Amino acid sequence: ARLVESGGGLVQPGGSLRLACVASGFQFEVYNMYWFRQAPGKEREWIAGIKFDGGVADYADSVKGRFTAARDNAEKTAYLHMNSLKTDDTAVYYCASDGNLCTGLRCKEYRIWGQGTQVTVSS
Repeated sequence: ARLVESGGGLVQPGGSLRLACVASGFQFEVYNMYWFRQAPGKEREWIAGIKFDGGVADYADSVKGRFTAARDNAEKTAYLHMNSLKTDDTAVYYCASDGNLCTGLRCKEYRIWGQGTQVTVSS
C-alpha cells in the first residue's frame, strides 16, 4: 500500500494550492482518507478527513471554510483544495488512510502514510 502526495510549493498569503494524493496497492475506494500537516517545531495535526464515498468530510477549526477535501475514486486520488492561505499554514502536508479506532473521521492511528509535500506561505 502506498500514498504519494504532490502539489506543494511556495504561495503568497491569500493564495491557493491544490494537493493531490495518489493511492496504489490497496482498495482506495473503500477507505476513508485523511489529511495532516506538521509545522516546524510542532506536532503533526489532523486537518481533514473524507469518507470513502466522498459524501462526508470533516475539518479542523484551523482550516474550516478555507480548505476542502475531495476524492476521485476512479483515479484513486484524494485532493485537498486550500484557499485563503495564511503564513500559519506553512507546513509539510501528509495524506493518510486505513484509520483505526476512529470516531467519525478522526482516528487514534493510521496505517498508511504518504511521504509529505512542503507548503510554504510567504510574501
